[in-house]
Amino acid sequence: MKGPEEKRTKTKNLGRASAQVENSSLQKTPVFEDSGEALSSYWLMKSEPESRLEKGVDVKFSIEDLQAQPRQTTCWDGVRNYQFETACVPASVLIHIWAKGKDGTEAGGRLQKGVSANKGGLDFRWLVLPASGRTALVPCLLQQARNFLRAMRLDEEAFFYHSNCREPGIAGLVKIVKEAYPDHTQFEKNNPHYDASSKEDNPKWSMVDVQFVRTMKRFIPLAELRAHHQAHRASGGPLKNMALFTHQRLSVQRLTREEFDFILSLEEKEPS
Repeated sequence: MKGPEEKRTKTKNLGRASAQVENSSLQKTPVFEDSGEALSSYWLMKSEPESRLEKGVDVKFSIEDLQAQPRQTTCWDGVRNYQFETACVPASVLIHIWAKGKDGTEAGGRLQKGVSANKGGLDFRWLVLPASGRTALVPCLLQQARNFLRAMRLDEEAFFYHSNCREPGIAGLVKIVKEAYPDHTQFEKNNPHYDASSKEDNPKWSMVDVQFVRTMKRFIPLAELRAHHQAHRASGGPLKNMALFTHQRLSVQRLTREEFDFILSLEEKEPS
């Protein structure tokens, strides 16, 4: 996420790509079960509440910063901001990983350069890093988070999660007030998120608009959530498969209704 001052500027001038979307009529698009009943999704969205410079821009954005925005609303463009680790090895070494076959069974295979595979539920891509002559097994988390943004629908709720800070955890609630549209920062050459490979007629990156709903009645720290996750893995409780722990590097995560409701119930209880 960007700092609040830059966000105010962006809200006033979103650039040509987003202006085109502003002029279009955006309708709520429900997702349906086989029975025909509409389904809602719940989300967890990570942002950094403490200052960190990326290419000279402070990417700090907390729940308080959102609350201070005009109409307590702003675009959520933090997908490419979130840091994740890559596994780097000498280029001469070919990593052997497990990839799921088309039938869903596990099948061993060597990952060729530029080819995606799946391990532990995450997509990986074998890349060459020209500057160092090394290679990297890179999780394609950015694309997954972007796709989650594109799947969001109007009025869906999300937890605002403070990440990469002294005490990570869930700070508040937001709702989606505008569905996915082109992220204008990908076309701004002076922006840290400029992407020369993205074209205005086929943009690679998207953003949504979120609105502040409320802060949590009490901050729900990561340590408390982890304790419940570990307990629920043994007992079969609602947080047993929570993506915060099974796909922890994703900056945007989908929650089940059971996960969402359980976490909401925690704010009424004393910290465990």
